[in-house]
Amino acid sequence: MEDGEGVVATERYGSQESWRYFLKDGRMKRQRDAVGGRLARNSVSGVFQSVFLPQGYPESVSEDYLQYQLWDTVQAFSSSLSGTLATQASLRGVGVGNQEATVAAATITWLLRGIWNWDAGKILFAWLKGLFADILNDVAMFMEIAAPHFPPFFTLIVCIAGIFKSIVGVAGGATRAALTVHQARRNNMADISAKDGSQETLVNLAGLLVSLALIPLVTDNPLLTFILFFLFTVLHLFANYKAVRSVVMETLNEARLSIVLHRYLLDGQLLSPAEANQKEPVFLSLRRTVPIKLGVRLGDIVQESVHLYDSARAAMTHLWDAFFSPGTLCVCLGSDASVRDEIMAACQALCLRAVLHDDSSLSGALKQLSNTKDPWELVSQSHKMVNQIFQTFLKELDQAKWHTDQTLLDWNEWRVEWSKKRS
Repeated sequence: MEDGEGVVATERYGSQESWRYFLKDGRMKRQRDAVGGRLARNSVSGVFQSVFLPQGYPESVSEDYLQYQLWDTVQAFSSSLSGTLATQASLRGVGVGNQEATVAAATITWLLRGIWNWDAGKILFAWLKGLFADILNDVAMFMEIAAPHFPPFFTLIVCIAGIFKSIVGVAGGATRAALTVHQARRNNMADISAKDGSQETLVNLAGLLVSLALIPLVTDNPLLTFILFFLFTVLHLFANYKAVRSVVMETLNEARLSIVLHRYLLDGQLLSPAEANQKEPVFLSLRRTVPIKLGVRLGDIVQESVHLYDSARAAMTHLWDAFFSPGTLCVCLGSDASVRDEIMAACQALCLRAVLHDDSSLSGALKQLSNTKDPWELVSQSHKMVNQIFQTFLKELDQAKWHTDQTLLDWNEWRVEWSKKRS
């Protein structure tokens, strides 16, 4: 240890700091090494990072974390300003500043708005799950701004707007939870969630300061209110779109699996998560396709004994079976099916949908399936085709860093168990 620098140990704080411990003149000393030109944690930048970014950033989070959070901050800021305009309009609508309005009438109107907001809206969202939350949020705020101009219908309008806002709240909570799971790379969901709360507090504070300057300008000026709301809404939707586009999910859902599988069948190339996410549609596609239902009840699709016999004859495994229902592809999942079986069953269903939809871009293997006329023979042949390619396909998914130990495929809870005595 006496030659060279006599380094005894080195330590690092992620990619932010590095220290060397060495012996000099018989005493232990330490010296900081520059790591990537980063500032020390006790600097202004370091303090800001420790407060608003997860511990161990950037190694402790997904690669898309910073880009998503930046766009998410922009959309939250613009939404906060739009909310200020909506609140100001709502208060004016319930009678604030109006000498003819009574306290009781204003209180009743506001309470009705709150009841519909938190109760009816959440119940409704438990039933309707496929709505565009942020578009609904902007629609709700527009309704609140417009409501004072329709006094006879003011209460009805703000109650409907409250329903929309509660749907946005529930949807936002569910989406945020899924993103937190995706972004956490060291089982640090709690830390990421806490820092997200800190970022939200900072955005709300900035929005409050801007709102204090904004409110005097828009008071008694409806035209300026609508113009500013339109500008903030455009910024909010654009930032939201960019935020969604910046996310790179490595877990397969139906859309991503369809994109990856069809490209693989077409030319043998397996798309990476980044490539597949860029091709995934953000909005619902208007193109008509054959819907797929995963994990359905056998009794809902097999009504006659001959159909039950045909389905049992076509089934190649006890783990899942594909069926045809009028206008729908249905998959019954076995009770012992694994995640691997779920992916394989979904692949077969996607292949069948491509064949039934008469897609002009069908690969050679799917073109051969399209020549099969008997539906149960088509199920059998599609299973054989998927079974031949699936091991290699799954291996390449793992190599491309897709997560195959879990999925976001929309499986229902029904499970079927075939009798082992069938011929």
